[in-house]
Amino acid sequence: MTRPGTIWGIGLGPGDPDLMSVRADRLLRAARHVAYFRKAGRPGQARRIVEGMLPEGVDEIAMEYPVTTEIPLTDPRYNALLSAFYEDCTRRLRALSDAGEEVVVISEGDPFFYGSFMHLYTRLRDVAPVRVVPAITGMSAAWTATGTPITWGDDVLCILMGTLSEEDLVAQMRRSDALVIMKIGRNIDKVRRALRTAGRYDAAWLVEYASMEGQTVQRLSAAEGRVTPYFSIILVHGEGRRP
Repeated sequence: MTRPGTIWGIGLGPGDPDLMSVRADRLLRAARHVAYFRKAGRPGQARRIVEGMLPEGVDEIAMEYPVTTEIPLTDPRYNALLSAFYEDCTRRLRALSDAGEEVVVISEGDPFFYGSFMHLYTRLRDVAPVRVVPAITGMSAAWTATGTPITWGDDVLCILMGTLSEEDLVAQMRRSDALVIMKIGRNIDKVRRALRTAGRYDAAWLVEYASMEGQTVQRLSAAEGRVTPYFSIILVHGEGRRP
């Protein structure tokens, strides 16, 4: 019988290839099959990060999302379409594993941190060998770019999604010392209102394209009236106990 090949979930880090782990780099450069997620018609950020690093003749498996922002998250069709998509991706990767082939699935940031790979992992872990290579997250690169530590002493850090309701955002912002707000994009106006209501707006920073080409770091108030790109994070630093 053919021994199943391992499916590797590899985190590429926040965007700069120099911030990738040694293990991720080694596995990537020796890969025979490399899979990555992308929007239809786009190269995909993960694929963009590894440009020039893939071995000659590698089999590239582009997994194209059937939907992104075309359908509201609350629409039942959204989950149904994505579930079918992840099932199809799982079948493709498992077929390679069953044939004894190793597959590298690349992801921006860390594979276990709000990433699409998690949906493959939960479907594959009981039917195929799966291993995960952790990585630096985008938020780590973002707060490092500000030149200020994100937490001190006993500070409580809260990671929020801009997709949450305004009421939930305000409640969490008031409750926590330090904040990281992700998935901003079209939710930017709601996030701004929530920060103002919670009394945190003046302390908020906006980091776009952390560790990537085009990185910008500025006070959120300096970007008033502007829609932010997908790769942007809002930060509020903690001010906790220190010696």
